Amino acid sequence: MNDEGNCKNGAPRPLRFGKAGRLRHRSLVEGLFADGQGMYDFPLRMVWRRMSGAEMESSFRNGVPHGMDCLQMMVTVPKKKRHHAVDRVLMRRRIREAYRLNRLPLLQTVRGLPEGTCVQVAFIYLHNENLPYADVERKMRRLLARLQKQLCPESPVEP
Repeated sequence: MNDEGNCKNGAPRPLRFGKAGRLRHRSLVEGLFADGQGMYDFPLRMVWRRMSGAEMESSFRNGVPHGMDCLQMMVTVPKKKRHHAVDRVLMRRRIREAYRLNRLPLLQTVRGLPEGTCVQVAFIYLHNENLPYADVERKMRRLLARLQKQLCPESPVEP
């Protein structure tokens, strides 16, 4: 595998979830929770925000950092809900995996938006118990389909 995330034969690896797709800049995270819109499908709450290229530029002092994807996400599992670190890590991994496997239609929709548009998404786990992966994935699919419909209302989306 080479540096771009492609296999030796040059075929792209579309399901890879690298650093560029992670929401990690403090200014973007704070803005997301301050100005973002929310959707809810128990046990997941999704907060999302759409930003134009000019808004992205104004969020940073020295311009937009290199290597940021147009769709970024983060996962939060509150300590208040899941007291043990192993449970928080388990649920974070399940949510991230469900997102990684089901994000491609949303990613294509975001790439079809006007140039420079970025979408940030945060998932917050709200349940007091660990749920099986199948339940988390079903809820993730529904939330991503609803977000895709909000971003591009004329595109056909199946939940």
